[in-house]
Amino acid sequence: MCRFSISLTTLLLLLLPFRMPAQSDGAPTNPDAAPPADETENWNLYYQATAIGQHHGTFNSPYEGPLSLQDTPESDVSLTTTLFFGLRLGQGTQLIFDPEIAGGRGFSHVDGLANPSNGELPRVASATPKPYLARLFISHDFGFGSEKEHFESDENQLAGDRSMTRYTITAGRFSLTDYFDGNNYTHDPRTQFMAWGLMYNGAWDYPADTRGYTWGIVNEFHTKNWSLRYGAAAEPTVANGGRFDRRLFVDRGDTFEEERRYSVGGHAGAVRVLEFLNHTRSGSYAEAVQLAEQTGSTPVVQAIRRPGTLKYGTGVSFDQELFRDVGVFSRLGWNDGKTEDFAFTAIDRLAEAGVSVKGTRWKRKDDVVATAFAAAGISGVHAEYLALGGLDFLLGDGKLNYAPEYLWESYYSARIVRGFYATFDVQHYNNLAYNHDRGPVWVESIRLHIEFGIKPLSAK
Repeated sequence: MCRFSISLTTLLLLLLPFRMPAQSDGAPTNPDAAPPADETENWNLYYQATAIGQHHGTFNSPYEGPLSLQDTPESDVSLTTTLFFGLRLGQGTQLIFDPEIAGGRGFSHVDGLANPSNGELPRVASATPKPYLARLFISHDFGFGSEKEHFESDENQLAGDRSMTRYTITAGRFSLTDYFDGNNYTHDPRTQFMAWGLMYNGAWDYPADTRGYTWGIVNEFHTKNWSLRYGAAAEPTVANGGRFDRRLFVDRGDTFEEERRYSVGGHAGAVRVLEFLNHTRSGSYAEAVQLAEQTGSTPVVQAIRRPGTLKYGTGVSFDQELFRDVGVFSRLGWNDGKTEDFAFTAIDRLAEAGVSVKGTRWKRKDDVVATAFAAAGISGVHAEYLALGGLDFLLGDGKLNYAPEYLWESYYSARIVRGFYATFDVQHYNNLAYNHDRGPVWVESIRLHIEFGIKPLSAK
């Protein structure tokens, strides 16, 4: 724990230069406040920094393989910093530019868990912080009718009115999770749940590079109560790769979503149904097993990759406010489980549910306490492949006594001062990487998060 404490203190010192300026004793000022509802931002600039320190101890591990979670204690720290720049190019047109720096290395190189513990840590080769382009895209609204809805200033969102009924087209570099699989209570590992299969639907192998971003186009038709979305995005050339396949008519990811928003007794809720079709240069688990039986060797799915290999699936995301400060959520996910996991994580089946409570009742209205349970599974042929010693891109114990992987995650997020939040998070895993022989294990985390914006230039 000593190294964990020292590393976290160092990261806190790195964050301090970006703390919010103190308020004066005179008239109250708030440079981060959104413009009045009758104003429209021409541009805005936001900043975030998130540091997460994690530790896990020893656990039962009678054997391990090349991609197992180590059974010895590990302490690791991650850091991300992001600038969010938005610019209005004309009526209904916005440009978004987000440079980002990220560093850190997860437990066992982010191997050995189907539902990894830190959503801020991708499977990168180096722990050294490096800059890269997170987002660069243009979006344009085609409005219909006179009814408007107002948007407040936020990261990647300019304050102003938009047509309630509109068709929006977005093109450039982004994360598909910016538009699909939304959920009010679990969608951001910087402020909410951190496990990969809780922040997003783990059974959705969404197109992305190692950092979680892609190039593509998203189409959305939005009304007061409904939204329909379609996105086409580039897939990496290899599983968990950093380069994209340019053969878009052969390899790409197509994602569809239908969203229904409603209100029950004045409490908002939403249901989203997701479908995806991914064509990638990937392999079949069944073919890998068959070839291994013929040759008497260990199955290697990476050795039989073919362009245009299809993977498909679906998912449901639900959130509902029960009371003014209490909400519940759930997700279900499924994919065919026949082909190699490629861009996100190794989950073929997913069921999860949780509850989130704001701290208003104990006079801490900006605090949040939440808990959730997730059960993840894989298909029969996927389990057979791992049992024979095959390696997925983040799983492989050498053999497998199959059981669903269970995760229980809980956190308390406290607002320390304006724009600065500290979170204590604890996760409990059973059946690590679907292996009943390994685990359980506890993961403890401390998260420090800073966010603020620069007062934008605005005009009525």
